[in-house]
Amino acid sequence: MLMTKHTALPLIALFGLVLASVSPLATSEPQMLDRIVVLVDKEVITQTELDLRLQDIAMRAQQANMRLPPRDVLQSQVLDQLISETLQINMAKRYGVEVPDAEINGTIANIMASRSWDEQTFIREITKEGSSLREFKEKIRREMLIRNVSQGIVQSRIRISEQEISNFLKSADAQFWVSPDYRLGHILISLPPSPSKEQTQEAEARANTIYKKLKKGANFQELAIAESSGPAALQGGDLGFRKSADLPTLFAEIAPTLEIGDVAPPARSQAGFHILKLADKKGEQKQIVAQARVRHILIKPSAILTDAKARARAEQLRSQIISGEKDFTELAKDFSEDIGSKLQGGEMDWADPSNFVPEFADTIRNSEIGVLSEAFKTQFGWHILEVLERRQEDFTEEAIRMKARQMLTSRRFEDETQVWLQELRDEAFIEIKI
Repeated sequence: MLMTKHTALPLIALFGLVLASVSPLATSEPQMLDRIVVLVDKEVITQTELDLRLQDIAMRAQQANMRLPPRDVLQSQVLDQLISETLQINMAKRYGVEVPDAEINGTIANIMASRSWDEQTFIREITKEGSSLREFKEKIRREMLIRNVSQGIVQSRIRISEQEISNFLKSADAQFWVSPDYRLGHILISLPPSPSKEQTQEAEARANTIYKKLKKGANFQELAIAESSGPAALQGGDLGFRKSADLPTLFAEIAPTLEIGDVAPPARSQAGFHILKLADKKGEQKQIVAQARVRHILIKPSAILTDAKARARAEQLRSQIISGEKDFTELAKDFSEDIGSKLQGGEMDWADPSNFVPEFADTIRNSEIGVLSEAFKTQFGWHILEVLERRQEDFTEEAIRMKARQMLTSRRFEDETQVWLQELRDEAFIEIKI
């Protein structure tokens, strides 16, 4: 039994049971509806909850033909799980985390679709497991609530440095993950062990003849079936998708030099002469992002400056710039209310338009370089905008580093979750009453 700093408990919790209210005409004897087995702060875990969880585990173990530990051991583990879940649900309530009905219904729809069930079949199946539709939905709500709050809090606790990402990307594990999957076609003109010069020349000449036919458009699969001695000859030479690390060294060296559809010249190994075709490749996708560099002036409506007057001022500034009466940079410094850009004369850094609010993004996309936009409104106020430059930026490396960060975070998630749960236990009032 663990007692810590929370001492204000519901009075009923001190008795360890819930009493039914009884009519004066009924028996005066109290009826025990349920027994409290654990107190967790101001929440309770009841005997019914414990029994239902034990029954569920017993049923699943029986279906899997799996032997369970003695009841006292299993009960201790189940209580530990229920305490952890209650702590997490309490945390979700504290942060106002909720699971909308639409999300629960969507999850059920996905379950039904994955099993090709209609609603009647679904209800029949959950009834077999001793659950009603309402109970099943509440179970899903509970699981999603716990998952959402734990992911949100635990992930915010995990810090991955740029150096850790760099070190990870140098590892063999990461190199395997980063490398693309190649689908190669293979034709082998084999050589016997310790071939003679004549045998080598004959095999090489045959391989070159096949290569020339392929370059002229011959069907690779047909030639593989007819000519190849390779293990995949009867499959048209198709080796399927494989990582570089799963390919023979010679193949792993050739594959990255090919574009999809290319056929490599014959290459020699101890086994003979190999002809490779890159049929397909996946996993190596360039992340090209269209960026723009813009400058703008923002006029915000206020208690003093009405929305109509803010628009009029933006249009007036636009007219002054177009006529040459005033300079954009100076007007931005004097009038713009975007603190982040006004000191730079309204200029903003290179950015993907989609990073901005929709109206601002659409104006960037629809504006010609060097042409001042009409005044337009966003949630921040009235703007005038000019696109200074556009470019296509390769963010492949950034995308790889982001995925590496996600992988490292995922690897630490389980350990950090246990640390977080232990901290919750240390700070909570927990009393086990059985």
